[in-house]
Amino acid sequence: MNDIRRTILWVIFGFSMVLLWDQWQVHNGQKPTFFPSSATQNAKVTATAPAAMGSAPSTAIPAPVATASSVPGVSPIPANVSAAVTAKKEQLVVSNDVLTLTFDTEGGTLVRSVFTKYADMTDKSSGFVLLEESNARVYVAQSGLIGTTGSQLPTHKTVMTAVPGDRALRDGQDQFEVKFESPSVGGVKLVKTYTVKRGAYDLAVRHEIINTGTEAVTPQLYLQLVRDGNKPPGESSFYSTFTGPAIYTEAKKYQKVEFKDIEKDKVDVEKKASNGYVAMVQHYFASAWILPDGLQRDLFLRKVDTNLYAAGMITPLESIAPGASKTIDSKFFVGPQEEKTLEALAPGLELVKDYGWLTILAKPLYWLLYSLHEFIQNWGWSIVALVLLLKIAFYWLNAKAYASMAKMKSVNPKIMEMRERLKDKPQEMQQAMMKIYKEEKVNPMGGCFPIMVQIPVFIALYWVLLSSVEMRNAPWILWIHDLSSPDPYFILPVVMTLTTMLQTALNPTPPDPMQAKLMWFMPLIFSVMFFFFPAGLVMYWITNNILSITQQWVINTRMGVPPQFNLPKFK
Repeated sequence: MNDIRRTILWVIFGFSMVLLWDQWQVHNGQKPTFFPSSATQNAKVTATAPAAMGSAPSTAIPAPVATASSVPGVSPIPANVSAAVTAKKEQLVVSNDVLTLTFDTEGGTLVRSVFTKYADMTDKSSGFVLLEESNARVYVAQSGLIGTTGSQLPTHKTVMTAVPGDRALRDGQDQFEVKFESPSVGGVKLVKTYTVKRGAYDLAVRHEIINTGTEAVTPQLYLQLVRDGNKPPGESSFYSTFTGPAIYTEAKKYQKVEFKDIEKDKVDVEKKASNGYVAMVQHYFASAWILPDGLQRDLFLRKVDTNLYAAGMITPLESIAPGASKTIDSKFFVGPQEEKTLEALAPGLELVKDYGWLTILAKPLYWLLYSLHEFIQNWGWSIVALVLLLKIAFYWLNAKAYASMAKMKSVNPKIMEMRERLKDKPQEMQQAMMKIYKEEKVNPMGGCFPIMVQIPVFIALYWVLLSSVEMRNAPWILWIHDLSSPDPYFILPVVMTLTTMLQTALNPTPPDPMQAKLMWFMPLIFSVMFFFFPAGLVMYWITNNILSITQQWVINTRMGVPPQFNLPKFK
């Protein structure tokens, strides 16, 4: 039974690691870890506006595979719309104190975003780029109009005029506007106004639709994010996180969709709603279009071109009489997954910071970590403090587990002597073992349950540390300048391996040679993975190991079972 107990503990530990691995790969829809895709996106964005399925003319991008644009009456928009183009296509750069944005006058599209407070991982002297339109990457935010009677209206392919105005915050200024005006297309003029605010990653976006014709019009406004299906540049294959579109509605809550499911037309999400948002999500950062609650919208996810995908919303407008106008207000967010900021912007937006199936445990753990940082002002020491608090919270459970292990260790000599004496009589050996347990009042399973209870908590903390953008470029001490990157000198992984081996050495050696080997090989194999993990995660495991060793040592000593180092004996 002593051997069975150890085996169960190792199975529990191994299963928890398998769960983490599964979260990296299967749950998050990534490519196999050891064979990541190296495909390069070479296509420039030429996405069409949402179109009725199968009715796009030959000059347009092929009709989408999965789209909510099969709304009755929605007419196709060709990709090469150039009606009434009177303005010159150009790009303009605007900025506040946290963002630098690049707009293209073709559609007033947002084609580049740079976060000045978050450095690029490869070039620390420059800000991190999320939105981008280049030969290597495509990730842009578009909007425009579609008609219901086959008429052409201003789309994201219509060249607009940038209205003169501020392009950066002036001293004492809290916000400024960036405005684009389209020519009249199909008797309709579109005016887009982006409001850039101090200290904010969200933009207020106003679409004003003006009927310049002689007949009433009933257009529909679309908002979409277009992105290639590649992993974010520089992301490690050893802890891949979800990259792709997501939709949130009150009815079905947060739904993330893998690019491969869009490719295979296997998308099952909410198609109509009067609330929520559409987003593109990747590790640490996200973008999202947000419409006001109460405004009806159709949601769509579709393939636009080879390795190019769109996620968006279409909202119908009421009939607009000649000379009249209609205004739709929305928000566009492009920034880091700072939980407090996301919660304040829209219901459910904080869910783009994806903790997976352990969200119910991860959110309070993040709150506690954030609160500790408010006091300590160092994320590294905040992690140490959090693990210490968790150890205190689970002290009595751990004490029970280690006490059970100490009792097992004290009777282990009797068990080993009995096994040797009765090695040819398995049935008699089992009866004798149960008799020893009964006489010594030892429960061989007593150390398992307390450990099982804690596993979900520590896995949830793992995802908190992996998902929190605050760890990015956050220093700890000495050579650790970035808790989100692996230790450059591998010192922490080596320490983690040594503490794991020390924990193993403190446990009695199983009499079964195969189990003895397993006790040493499994920790060593799992320790290898930590050489590629972020420093913050490795530090969390080291702290947990050291506290566990200390508690086990103290409890063994109190129970009169002197700690012994049982080194491996492989024959």
